[in-house]
Amino acid sequence: MGKTLKLHALSRRERELMDIVYAGGAATAQEIMDAMERPPTYSSVRSALRLLELKGHLRHRRAGLKYVFAPVAPRERTAKSALRQLAATFFDNSAGALLAALLDLHDTKLSRAELGELERMIREAKEGKQK
Repeated sequence: MGKTLKLHALSRRERELMDIVYAGGAATAQEIMDAMERPPTYSSVRSALRLLELKGHLRHRRAGLKYVFAPVAPRERTAKSALRQLAATFFDNSAGALLAALLDLHDTKLSRAELGELERMIREAKEGKQK
């Protein structure tokens, strides 16, 4: 089994940077800045990238004179970690309370396929087949 990473909470800016890196699979600091709506200074982006490496979210490789940053963990694994933290912080570790809050959002419109998938997951959880 692979190495387990201790993923730390991300700030709003760090989440923005991670979204950009995930979208492209990998990116340089300049590519990240180009994709940002309101980019900070180049040195601020580099500092944030270095911190994301220290937190275990990113790694880099050299490509000529540039560093190319890529995520360490797949997006799904990082998302699960973030949801666990959200559930622990705001919903007393209750997946049901978290799901109910998500479904209660006024702008949440679920397709028939999404509702079917949720029904399937709930049925499997009741039957004890959950991953």
